Amino acid sequence: MYENKCQTRVPRRQHNPPSGAVILRGHTFTKNKQSKPEKARMSGELSLNINIKEPRWDQGTFMGRAKHFFMVTDPRNVLLSSETLEEARVIVEDYRAGTAKPGLTEDELWRAKYVYDSAFHPDTGEKMFVIGRMSAQVPMNMSITGCMLTFYRTTPAVVFWQWVNQSFNAVVNYTNRSGDAPMTVNQLGAAYVSATTGAVVTALGLKSLATRLPPIVSRFVPFAAVAAANCINIPFMRQRELKYGIPVTDENGNRLGESPNAAKQAIMQVVVSRIGMAVPAMAIPPVIMNALEKRAFMKRFPILNAPVQVGLVGLCLVFATPLCCALFPQKSSMSVSGLEADLQERIRQASPNITTVYFNKGL
Repeated sequence: MYENKCQTRVPRRQHNPPSGAVILRGHTFTKNKQSKPEKARMSGELSLNINIKEPRWDQGTFMGRAKHFFMVTDPRNVLLSSETLEEARVIVEDYRAGTAKPGLTEDELWRAKYVYDSAFHPDTGEKMFVIGRMSAQVPMNMSITGCMLTFYRTTPAVVFWQWVNQSFNAVVNYTNRSGDAPMTVNQLGAAYVSATTGAVVTALGLKSLATRLPPIVSRFVPFAAVAAANCINIPFMRQRELKYGIPVTDENGNRLGESPNAAKQAIMQVVVSRIGMAVPAMAIPPVIMNALEKRAFMKRFPILNAPVQVGLVGLCLVFATPLCCALFPQKSSMSVSGLEADLQERIRQASPNITTVYFNKGL
């Protein structure tokens, strides 16, 4: 019976597969008719309707803002060359003008946008000083804060590191100010001296108060000094905004005027964010280091104190910096009724339907 079946089996029909087909174990699969060059060409076409004036993620939610600031504060952006930054600027500005680079993908466009945002001021379009960029926050604060927490016992060390920290903060506050009005050298110098002097005096006062307290409490003096100093430094470095106001716009970005009240709200939000950034970096490492210094290993190798402390601070800042920047939207808003009376009147006469204005709060 087996032999009969073998004898009567019909031979498999021979046929020529269609062009471009693949034969696998007797089955024929036809390839997509679209040629590779055509497919690449079509996938390379980029819509000109992507709104890169706004962040990629929804800024109405905390998670959306956090994703945005993880990109903006990425420390790797500090290492980008001038050529890379210039290329990103050209891509972004050309796209805003309605021209897309041939072969540019959407992901590449967004990457260029975030490289651009990390290095160029949102209001003036100027390239920011490198250590004043938000992408420099983690490496710079990691080093400065780690040293502040390590060398907090002597008065000269407190004065020096508080001066270094507030000098750095002054650069950051000026670089990331809101608005496009320039400050004169005299205004900038007066603001810097006032801010750093106030911060150092605050730190020394808190240190003297902590001399009778337990050692673990003394470790938190740098944090208290930094928190207090932020309340002094930021308003001083942005005092021109408080006096003359910052630009406010409608939801489409049309400029409506300048408002000191909007500046007050913006500066208050930035102060809260900056203090929030300092909480994990200056509150968690002291507790860990207080426990580690009691260990025999750390007593044997005290030279490891500073590197370990700097590393702990850096680990905290990698997450604290973007998450605290995300506490408030970068494009902040307030009701027209909260503006100055004369500006309210001008807005109501020109655009009576506007009830909310928007402004860049700075960082």
